[in-house]
Amino acid sequence: MKRTRFRAAIPLALAAAIGWSAAPSPLHADGVTVALLPTGQTVTPGTEFELVLQCTEAGALFNAFKAIVSWDPAALTFIRLSPLSLQEGSYLKLPPACGNTFHVFGQGASTDTISDALMCNNTFLAGPGQLYRLRFRASDTPQVTSVRFLGLRFYKAGMYVDSAHETGSVIGIGLPAPAGVDDPAVPRLALSAAPNPSRGTLWFTLGADRAGVQRLTVRDVQGRQVRRLTEGWSTAGSRVVPWDGLDDAGGRLAAGVYLVTFEVAGRATSRRVTLLP
Repeated sequence: MKRTRFRAAIPLALAAAIGWSAAPSPLHADGVTVALLPTGQTVTPGTEFELVLQCTEAGALFNAFKAIVSWDPAALTFIRLSPLSLQEGSYLKLPPACGNTFHVFGQGASTDTISDALMCNNTFLAGPGQLYRLRFRASDTPQVTSVRFLGLRFYKAGMYVDSAHETGSVIGIGLPAPAGVDDPAVPRLALSAAPNPSRGTLWFTLGADRAGVQRLTVRDVQGRQVRRLTEGWSTAGSRVVPWDGLDDAGGRLAAGVYLVTFEVAGRATSRRVTLLP
């Protein structure tokens, strides 16, 4: 299946139009925890059912997100709701949200790409709440399949929020698929940094449960990539990658907070790191 490269969710022109500031601000200490609910269910062959993209607990503040959701078209058929606004979750339409959103939905053969942002100044959400609805029709063939995230990003005033923690959904079509079943197609990733904060070299420990193309990048709080530390095929297991605090041009980066992202097979995890003066 073709992987979709993850891009920024909110155009800069839109950010300027709704008054988002481009000045750096601290990232929230917590992440955003989301799941496709129910995480496990059994459906009758040939019937329609819904999954809800849910922010499951209180965490980092956000006012925009982009999600890329993938499924097997041999097992599931996506059903687009009409009007399209019905797919937006209640949490984006009712207080404390302002009810005015910028909503873009792209449907593909095996993926949906969702971008949604609150169009109100100084209005942020922390969870829990319903963010989006997805309807599918199950095939007539009994099988176990899944719907999962290929990409997921949250934003606060145009800046990346700490890594989202996401859980996909396993669906048994005419077969049992209890909640909590792990999707074997989704890689398990680990990322840690030490020492953090640091005045010198930072050492990142990367972990993945399978071989594949691995990418480790550093971005500033405005989401701009400042350093690509590694990109290439690697075996499963753990390894250590150093960062000397320099950007891609070899210049010393300013003291502050940076977001480090580790990506493997369409899955990503991120950590904040701090460079000291």
